[in-house]
Amino acid sequence: MKGAVCFSEATLSYSTSASDFISSALDRLRALTQCSVQTTWRCWDGDLPTAQALSEWHTWTIVDLNAKQHVAWSKGEQVRWFGQAIVVPQALEGYPLQGLCLRLALMWWAIEAQIFVNGQLVQEGDLFDCSTRLLLSDAVAPGEEIAIVLRLVSPGHDDGALVRSTCLYESLDGFPEPSFVADELAVLHTYLQALSPEQLDTLAEAIGQIDWAMQGDRAAFDHNLAQLRQQLLPLAEPIKQRQIQLIGHAHLDMAWLWTVDETWQAAERTFESVLGLQQDFPELTFCHSTPALYEWIEQNRPDLFERIRQQVAAGTWEPVGGLWVEPELNLIGGEAIVRHILYGQRYFQEKFGDINRIAWLPDTFGFNWQLPQFFKQGGIEYFVTQKLRWNDTTQFPHEVFQWQAPDQSQVLGVMSAPIGEGIDPIKMATYACEWENKTGMSRSLWLPGVGDHGGGPTRDMLELARRWQRSPFFPEVEFTTA
Repeated sequence: MKGAVCFSEATLSYSTSASDFISSALDRLRALTQCSVQTTWRCWDGDLPTAQALSEWHTWTIVDLNAKQHVAWSKGEQVRWFGQAIVVPQALEGYPLQGLCLRLALMWWAIEAQIFVNGQLVQEGDLFDCSTRLLLSDAVAPGEEIAIVLRLVSPGHDDGALVRSTCLYESLDGFPEPSFVADELAVLHTYLQALSPEQLDTLAEAIGQIDWAMQGDRAAFDHNLAQLRQQLLPLAEPIKQRQIQLIGHAHLDMAWLWTVDETWQAAERTFESVLGLQQDFPELTFCHSTPALYEWIEQNRPDLFERIRQQVAAGTWEPVGGLWVEPELNLIGGEAIVRHILYGQRYFQEKFGDINRIAWLPDTFGFNWQLPQFFKQGGIEYFVTQKLRWNDTTQFPHEVFQWQAPDQSQVLGVMSAPIGEGIDPIKMATYACEWENKTGMSRSLWLPGVGDHGGGPTRDMLELARRWQRSPFFPEVEFTTA
């Protein structure tokens, strides 16, 4: 094909060469519908009345980026305002954008975040709800201008940062945009590296047939990519034989960088959000621990508690944990641990009809040797965490294991997927391959949802899950229970 880049046989003799070429080509594909706007912000240090900030942002100073390409400012709850106008270009690298939808992907490190679009407050966030893919337009027109203003507050203990700002142009109807195809091919690349590295040269040769000379004609270039996808379907068949199971999750520390009163409010907001999303996404399942939170909801929001009970009965909301909260388990004594189990299991049985058989402790920092004995005597059969992956010296070697206490009591231990994640197909595929390599199991777990300060799954996460479920280059996606 005219404009195609092909490998010679010598070039493809090593999979590392193929992988380098694949990665370079996928970056080139993404550049057709993604562009950074990190360098074009203007900023103002110090707080301002909102109306003044919205009207004067164009007079502020252009930002400086640090070595990490972040826009950073001082710790100590310092306010920094940001503003810029995003102007839709005719094309990116020659690829026409007319009619595509536009999202702004942001990531920040700030205890407060407010996002204004064309003068209207559209979203808020914090230190843990720290990213978004904000929909700016359903169908862009070249020359369209959208004013974005941010108000960010740095943490008390750490410098603030605007980490990433990227415009994403997407095609939600018809053929997917080049950056989505690039991510599909990246997932295929990940699985071939893990399962069939000898086929990497085949993938590179196919990608080498992309006709870059066509990228100025969107219909022709999309057709070229459609032919590539069709050609690669046989390589993707083993991927569709695998499954990534999802459980919505919202880790909530009872007290960390906030008051206990704020914990109750975060739980209320989180639970309301999940119940609302389950109306629009009936496939969504959600699990949450901590009977102490359920009791507060029961006493202070009985209407909300009853809606949760209905979802529990329907099988789409799963109380997990078996302990009163997710406690620290190295420092407290045996009596405290036993009472955590006693009070937690008693509450679950009285309010939801059964005790819980899973010690759900994804973010607890330590686990004493006697825990399997306590768990077994409290009716708990399984132990789940992901915190052991945080070890910086001695890496924990197991994903699934039998854990035995000194009295010979045993529970089945499972290292869960990381918490506080979104729907990131490449990260999910990488984790699934690592899990399969260590366990031999082709089904893996993923826990989408904002966490630490509650939050849970977002609408965008669930829409992305549906989109990737339809992709022939991604494992089957299914919501499940723990």
